[in-house]
Amino acid sequence: MSLSDHPKAYGSAAVALAFTAGILVTLGFKDLYPDLEYRYQRRQRPSQARLADRRRSSMFWGQPVKLEDHESQPQSPSPGQPGVGIESCIGNTPLIEISSLSRATGRIILAKAEFLNGAGNSPKDRVALNMIREAEKAGLLVPHRGDTIYEGTVGSTGISLATLARARGYKAHICMPDDQALEKSDLLHHLGAAVERVPVAPITSPDHFVNLARRRAEAHTADSTDASRGFFANQFESEANWHAHLETTGPEIWKQTGGELDAFVAGAGTGGTVTGVARYLKLEAEASAVQVVLADPQGSGLYNKIKHGVMYSNTEREGTRRRQQVDSMVEGIGITRVTENFEAGRDLVDDAVKVTDEQACRMARWLVENDGIFVGSSSSVNCVAAVVTAMGLPEGSRVVTVLCDSGTRHLSKFWKKIKEMGLEENEASDLFHELGISA
Repeated sequence: MSLSDHPKAYGSAAVALAFTAGILVTLGFKDLYPDLEYRYQRRQRPSQARLADRRRSSMFWGQPVKLEDHESQPQSPSPGQPGVGIESCIGNTPLIEISSLSRATGRIILAKAEFLNGAGNSPKDRVALNMIREAEKAGLLVPHRGDTIYEGTVGSTGISLATLARARGYKAHICMPDDQALEKSDLLHHLGAAVERVPVAPITSPDHFVNLARRRAEAHTADSTDASRGFFANQFESEANWHAHLETTGPEIWKQTGGELDAFVAGAGTGGTVTGVARYLKLEAEASAVQVVLADPQGSGLYNKIKHGVMYSNTEREGTRRRQQVDSMVEGIGITRVTENFEAGRDLVDDAVKVTDEQACRMARWLVENDGIFVGSSSSVNCVAAVVTAMGLPEGSRVVTVLCDSGTRHLSKFWKKIKEMGLEENEASDLFHELGISA
């Protein structure tokens, strides 16, 4: 007798078949769903309304479903698990709210605590590691061959390179202008690097610290008798610079904010941080509504480049003026030329804020008094620009900036100036009065 002659048996078989098919579809969907969620988050910047809709649509499951993508993030040890070497201390830095700035502005101001990178204690750890890795891939550096990494830097990149060079089997030779804080060159010496402090010179001069480092690397390779090579890291022009922030800093900020940010504010020395993060937010995450704002110290030409399209006035045609140094006590950001790193994302920078030395000093002291945050000059510039940017956005907006390094690297210059201004004697009570800006 055929199965069709027994309706009950036929019905039971159909139910069993449907149940089995349902299990197979569910198992397949389980693996597919995280990828769909990841793609959705990268294609849409979730607004509060979308988040609310997402929560309502998740009520079927009882609790909102939160799926995370981990493959796009740099691999780091799980909590409680050991990392391998100093490199495992780089990246995945905290994103913290600066409470006093949030209260004063009525907007949420968040800061990426890049001074907690564990090698050189600045965002340059990411850059230095990526430049070394790329050089190793290209065969330009070979561990324990006697190779030396040469770089022209005002400090932070040199410190990161000196630390990682030792860890990976290289030597480091750093050229820096002699107007930088002494504690930076002292630290480099303690890290085992050779340091040349040279007179300040324009980039067009062969004695500019960057050009000198390039020459030193070339001479090392040409004169080598032991097969060792000199490698010029070239942080200002190397694509490995902005790629480091595209691949790590940007994704970290996006993940830590859940895609909920309205502006990203950062200064530019080489330009790698602001352009790398901008490229991730606007091109990878497709968050075109996020404003990217340059924080620029006095004397730098990048503010004019963003606001007016030229570095200088019409009487000083770009590329012809011989300037020695940015007229600012701020170290690490501010420059009078457009680097390849900055050019990589210049069209993605929406606005710029110029910050005076006095504003930077007053912000640094404000952060100590109100938040217990002790940072250097570039971090202070970033925070001033973050406040200005925040006040141009609706209340409740979220602004992300960068805390670059600790104030301990700026004692002999920046913090000495703060003391001379008498800012350590009286506590400020009005942020906007201190900065000289409108509330």
